[in-house]
Amino acid sequence: MEQPEKDALRIDRPPQTLREIVLARMRAAIIAGRFPSGARLVERTLCDQLGVSRSVVREVIRILEAEGLVESLPNRGPVVARLDWAQARQIYDIRLLLEGSAAAACAGVADAGVKAELAAALAAIRAAQGATDAVFEATTRFYEIIFQSAGHAIAWEIVQRLNGRISRLRALTLAATDRPVAGPDRMARIAAAIAAGDPAAARQAVEDHLTEAAAIARRMLEAT
Repeated sequence: MEQPEKDALRIDRPPQTLREIVLARMRAAIIAGRFPSGARLVERTLCDQLGVSRSVVREVIRILEAEGLVESLPNRGPVVARLDWAQARQIYDIRLLLEGSAAAACAGVADAGVKAELAAALAAIRAAQGATDAVFEATTRFYEIIFQSAGHAIAWEIVQRLNGRISRLRALTLAATDRPVAGPDRMARIAAAIAAGDPAAARQAVEDHLTEAAAIARRMLEAT
């Protein structure tokens, strides 16, 4: 009996665990606003809704708390973390420093492979419009390419720790209908500056993108 070739049986990506599935669904629900800010996360209710044990729910809540999406309040237990402008402003300030620096550095070293990867990530973002989870995944990939190509691995780790809160803000600004320049178009300008090998233009494109997004987030958060 012939043996299959070595790669024929390889599992490129192991199946998700139950915890990972629940975590992804809870995270997506919070980011999309299906669990609004301040909403209590009652373990028994979540167990019934998700069809999982209380131990899985507790573990997922602990992870979401570490990501800044959940907070535990005295006498109330875990609730969806509130996101106000004071917090959002700090997140945008951090992004501006880290993403501006990474984009400028990437523009100085980007080769044909990096440019092609950014173009592919942009295409994925545009193709995913209307599918929120796919947009977030493609957007995260776009920035990962920039940070990793720039050699800013530690900065990327910091951004990833903020990713849940960044995604909440991204969902908020995506809902705006009066945005002067669409988010994907802003990102295309960042990619174009990197492709042109222009660090100053890349940094400026990041600043323009985040300044506009921050203004929209401020208006929407202060209106609630």
